Amino acid sequence: MRLVFLLIFIVPLMSGCSSIVGTGSAEATGLALFHDRRDGDAILLDEGIEIQADVERNKHKSLRNNTHINVTAYNGRVLVTGEATNNQLRNQIINQVRSIRGVKLVHDEITIGQKSSLSSRSNDAFITTKVKNALTGIKHIPGFDATRTKVVTEKSVVYLMGLLYEKEGKAAIEKARQVKGVRKVVTVFEYIN
Repeated sequence: MRLVFLLIFIVPLMSGCSSIVGTGSAEATGLALFHDRRDGDAILLDEGIEIQADVERNKHKSLRNNTHINVTAYNGRVLVTGEATNNQLRNQIINQVRSIRGVKLVHDEITIGQKSSLSSRSNDAFITTKVKNALTGIKHIPGFDATRTKVVTEKSVVYLMGLLYEKEGKAAIEKARQVKGVRKVVTVFEYIN
């Protein structure tokens, strides 16, 4: 029982800025679980995918030293962002992620180049916060819940993930595009029919 509590409430808080940055958002407090369209098994599987990807990557010194990678899973769809110094390392990471149990689809958004700076990552965290706050302003769609949209930012490019209706996705995209500092919006939504 203690392990389930840790996986559901503690691990998401440790998994990076996409989960904990915000101003009192429901996602940061764990309340998003009550609004999530994924079932409990899918949520745990996604957290497990993210943890396993970190474990696999950290086993290899060359990956630890020559990459900055973020792995974000939502309903088995996995977004891989960050930087690798060459294609060989990038391919190694993507192949590791693809081999993890529960991965349905991998979105490879790794760029080739030097690892991003701390100031760049701080700016990305700030943009993530601004986008999350902007999403709470979507009031014209009945039942829209901003916590159902996962926001990841890398080099001022905002990635939106979630299990949404098309109308909700379009509204989220439009709101994100209006946030100052956002260079581009990329969607990794899974649409509900």
